[in-house]
Amino acid sequence: MTQTDGPLHLAGNNAPVVDELTAVPAEVIGAIPADLDGVFLRNGPNPRTGTSPHYFAGDGMVHAVSLEQGRAVWYRNRYVRTPLWANPGKSRFELAFDSASGTMDFRVTTANTHVVSHAGRLLALEEGGFPYEITPDLDTVGPFTFCNALDTPMTAHPKICPTTGELLFFGTRLRPPFLTYYRASATGKLLQAQQIPVPRATLMHDFAITASSVIFLDLPVVFDLAAAAAGLPWRWDDTHGARFGVMPRQGGSVRWFDVEPCFMWHTMNAFDAGTTITVIGCRVPTLWRNGPGDVGGGLPRLHRWILHLETGAVTEEPLDDADIEYPRIADADVGLPHRFGYVTSFSLAAQPSHSQIHKYDLTLGATRQTFRLPAGNTCGEAVFVPRTGADDGYLLTFVHNRTTNASSLTIIDATDLTSDPLAEVRLPVRVPNGFHGTWLPRSQASRSERAGR
Repeated sequence: MTQTDGPLHLAGNNAPVVDELTAVPAEVIGAIPADLDGVFLRNGPNPRTGTSPHYFAGDGMVHAVSLEQGRAVWYRNRYVRTPLWANPGKSRFELAFDSASGTMDFRVTTANTHVVSHAGRLLALEEGGFPYEITPDLDTVGPFTFCNALDTPMTAHPKICPTTGELLFFGTRLRPPFLTYYRASATGKLLQAQQIPVPRATLMHDFAITASSVIFLDLPVVFDLAAAAAGLPWRWDDTHGARFGVMPRQGGSVRWFDVEPCFMWHTMNAFDAGTTITVIGCRVPTLWRNGPGDVGGGLPRLHRWILHLETGAVTEEPLDDADIEYPRIADADVGLPHRFGYVTSFSLAAQPSHSQIHKYDLTLGATRQTFRLPAGNTCGEAVFVPRTGADDGYLLTFVHNRTTNASSLTIIDATDLTSDPLAEVRLPVRVPNGFHGTWLPRSQASRSERAGR
């Protein structure tokens, strides 16, 4: 059953599930497209003890559904076996901090935010520690450090260049060096590590890339140890300002562009356009002005910034007034001019009435097409999966039905969000709310198929 009382991050469909299992989906409503051949995976917090001090602190659990030739083959969920999972009830600080040396062990992480595939490895990510490699059938291999070349945590939002296949990412720390940029080859070899001078530790959750540059987000949510008593050691600081830093992807100096104060959990994309760089993301006016419990600063909305490289000026504009989050585009468009973007409606209500998925056409003034779930049905991030040999594709997301307390993998035609779902894969268990996911094509998921039969 779903927990209905207690703190928001443990109530409703935020409540954790108890068991790890492998099961055959209960039924399929509609028809699964035959060209969806692979595994859909999504990561999220699921505290092993059943409780956690805040939503971000739950142990990482990956949920996956395998699709093959129009069939739903299996559903599986597994914890990522980190030191925090292995020591339930212990805090990150207790396990990671060495008082003798004053250092942190970055193997201690929840690994609960994202799961990405690069160079034949599947990585579970959370920005406070090293990535954890897992197998396509969700077994934990262990921390991955690029042959010990990684000596900081890794962002949960690396970018894979669709042209070069390189993995671009950054790591942040709470003491100097606060920010380090990394670039790895298409084969997974770390090619570059460059420390980026910034004045203090800020909450830098995401960044963006273009064909030529990387863009860092130095925004006014700053580290404050005193704020840890409220659950998270971060607070809004009006004196810090807000700026975007542009640096060549191969390294060099960073050029900073001041923007109107705000916070951004997630970027949708960025791209070069002549003498400008366009950045699109989910802008929050303020975040935690009065500490992590304060949600009065506004909800995220789609926004565009144009950085004028010749003058240093920035043009900003809202693209919509809908409260949204979890922006996604086609992986083939990352860092390049793109037409379509996809987001999910966002609410802080304990039980939102329903969810909506919006598709934006950014060549037509950010016009919006909407898929509306029935009342009592909510979903998270919608992952775009391209059709075989075509530019269009599908949107995949986990949906929770509050009336039945059951979940499904819902498949939507990305070319027409006004139509009914193509398929609903009804699952025999509830899938709690989570964060980010990915699609693993069959060529990368063969081990998972063998394990599922």
